[in-house]
Amino acid sequence: MSISDLPALNASLNALASLFLLAGFVFVRQKRVEAHRLCMLAALATSVLFLASYVVYHANIGSRPFTGTGPIRVVYFAILISHVILAIAIVPLVLITVSRALARRFDQHRRIARITWPLWMYVSVTGVLVYLMLYRM
Repeated sequence: MSISDLPALNASLNALASLFLLAGFVFVRQKRVEAHRLCMLAALATSVLFLASYVVYHANIGSRPFTGTGPIRVVYFAILISHVILAIAIVPLVLITVSRALARRFDQHRRIARITWPLWMYVSVTGVLVYLMLYRM
C-alpha cells in the first residue's frame, strides 16, 4: 500500500464506520446493549484509524483541488464545507458521548448521543461522498 492508496482506504473506513453506526443504532433500539456497545466501539476505532490515515495522507500529499465545474461544484463545496465543520465538532461530541457510556452515566449518554449519532453518521457518509466526488468524478 502506498500513500496514493490512502484516499480509497479513508473512504472505506468512513463507509465501515457508517455501517457500525447504523448497526449500533439498530441494536440499541432492539435493546441489545452489548451488541450496541461493540458496534459503537468499532465505529470509534474505525474513525480513529480514518483520522490517522487522513493525517498521514495530507501531511505527505497536501490537498487536492476539485476539478468539477457547473452546478456540481456548488454541490461539492456545500457537502465539503458542512462535512469539515461537523467533522471538527464531532470529535469532542464523540469523546463526551463515549466517556459517559463508559462511566455508566446512561441518562447523560442518551441525551448527548441523540445529537452525536446523526452528526457522526452525516460526517461518515459525506466523507465517502467527498471522496467519490474528488477522486472518482
